Amino acid sequence: MGFFSGEKLIVGYDLGDEYSQISYAYSEKGEAETLSQVAGEQIYNIPTVLCKKQNTNQWFFGREALRCEGDGILVKNLLSLALDGEPVIIEGESYDPVALLALFFKRTLGLLSRVGSKITALMVTCPRLDRGIVETLSCVVGGSQLKAGEIAFQSHAESFYGYLLRQPRELWNYPALLFELGQKNIRLYRTESNKKTKPKVVFIEEKEYAFPEYEPNAGEGNEISPEKQAKADEAFLKIAEEACGGGIIGSIFLIGDGFAEGWMKDSLRFLCRGRRVFQGNNLFSKGACSGMQERLAVSEAGKEHVFLGNDKLKANIGMKILRQGEESYYALLDAGVNWYEAERTVEVYVQDGNAFLLLLAPLVGNAASGEKVGRSIQIVLEGLSGNVARLRLHFFMKTEKCLMVEAEDLGFGEYRVPSGRVWKEEIEIYGG
Repeated sequence: MGFFSGEKLIVGYDLGDEYSQISYAYSEKGEAETLSQVAGEQIYNIPTVLCKKQNTNQWFFGREALRCEGDGILVKNLLSLALDGEPVIIEGESYDPVALLALFFKRTLGLLSRVGSKITALMVTCPRLDRGIVETLSCVVGGSQLKAGEIAFQSHAESFYGYLLRQPRELWNYPALLFELGQKNIRLYRTESNKKTKPKVVFIEEKEYAFPEYEPNAGEGNEISPEKQAKADEAFLKIAEEACGGGIIGSIFLIGDGFAEGWMKDSLRFLCRGRRVFQGNNLFSKGACSGMQERLAVSEAGKEHVFLGNDKLKANIGMKILRQGEESYYALLDAGVNWYEAERTVEVYVQDGNAFLLLLAPLVGNAASGEKVGRSIQIVLEGLSGNVARLRLHFFMKTEKCLMVEAEDLGFGEYRVPSGRVWKEEIEIYGG
């Protein structure tokens, strides 16, 4: 595909410890494609490794790094090293692991010069996210000196959701399953949606199964023996039967190169029984690209659904205020955003009192059945005095379930000097 200077390059980057992948699209509605390491072939995995050539400052990445291992020092598990934060010692010199990952990140993004000249938006996806991981990834992106207009992060679960949004509806009208094959484990993602709410709430349940029966590239000629293939097939069949039990499954996705090795016979026959089954290994990078496309221009499917994964805020949080003499609701934090990014600062006036009212409306529990539930919480600021007070209120999520409220006394002009006092309160938003 040719590139024209006026086009947008929207990128989804799947960053993993073993391999990474890059998918891209040229517009908000364009179809995502995955960057192949070999022209004309579907070789998408970029080994997440660097190699420093001995006694020089020359660095190689990806497949070239693996080829140069004999002449240099190979650095693996770049993502884990960056998250751990401990310095990496190479030839007696200390290196910042975040800087090493940033170098890999920058070099791999350079591969996009084949398809476009400038990245306008980037979504990075990882197996899981929390505040610490996002801070590290932000440093990595900053260290790569990427100048994209929009940069965001999402989990693999949300990338699965983003991928499904761009697929025909018959694939996800019923629960969809994704099996991800690792070295010695299988990770299952299962979508569940509640069509009684508006917008419809989508959850993704995650479960991990030990899978020691599978031995990648084992045996002579890098092939698994027939006996071990049969054992792996039998073990996966049991996992598949458990995962598919209890209702209709709309579609099944198998990701991981190991699923293409031909050892599945009885298990694949079972999965294909009345269900559509897809095999590949670039779903998460495509889903990340779709996720960024949704951020830039929400699709009709995106307007009808809200994703509430493990890293999402699952409640609407607001305040009851007086506006032009009438009581009204003022939204603070909206359900569906990443909980570690949910933050808001506002200034309010409190008249004839020392308290204000928060309104919490969870979208889990009874709310998932379509019943409107919520609760109000009075925040009392002990020691606040005066007829009128001006407050700076800061709201953020301390954990997935805990809302932190901070209130700072700003005084009231020349009539009341600010005390500088700060009140803090923690609220469990999914509890009593």
